[in-house]
Amino acid sequence: MKKILVIGGSKGIGAAIVQAQLEHHKVINISRTSPEITSNNLTHFSCNILEDELPEIEAVDTLIYCPGSINLKPIARLKVEDFKNDYEINVLGAVKAIQKYVPLLKKGNNPNILLFSTVATQLGMPYHASIAAAKSAVEGLVKTLAAEFAPTIRVNAIAPTITNTDLASKLLRNDKMIESIKDRHPLKKFLEPQEVADMADFLISDKARSTSGQIFTIDCGIVSVKL
Repeated sequence: MKKILVIGGSKGIGAAIVQAQLEHHKVINISRTSPEITSNNLTHFSCNILEDELPEIEAVDTLIYCPGSINLKPIARLKVEDFKNDYEINVLGAVKAIQKYVPLLKKGNNPNILLFSTVATQLGMPYHASIAAAKSAVEGLVKTLAAEFAPTIRVNAIAPTITNTDLASKLLRNDKMIESIKDRHPLKKFLEPQEVADMADFLISDKARSTSGQIFTIDCGIVSVKL
């Protein structure tokens, strides 16, 4: 039974990951709100990753950083503060968590770190300047830390397309928008959180022991397929 630390596991993809891991592992969740899930294998700490001191824990094998943002505006309407906020949420929060818990990870069982990017780093998409810039920094962090921590700690990221979460609710707020987004993807669908959690389950498992420094795109075909 491994010890899995999830930052931001109360909603969306993070909640799906927590749910998927609870049956077989001990899960520690750090987020501002408590998960709706209850389990003897779940420990929750209420914490704002950007403002509060992170809690002390005894051991950890896997660190998963889930917080993200969707801040879509034309470049003319984006302020420098928007770029700073997206960078803090997506990059600096991850850095803070990694710096805090890497000494414990080095002692872990098949220790690994999982971060999140977006398909917008690979596919030019209008109005994504701020989030694409921040997530591109996440991808650079993944590759750098995979080299720095080798051979002890594996580091990977998942880059999903739009996923049916509260964070994306403005983009999926009516049937017309839902059908439009589906139509843009060659597989004529978008993602559900459980699909991303399934990929996370593989990447943090012993089955992925030889995988590090990689960005795994789950895109319903939008990046690499043109029909």
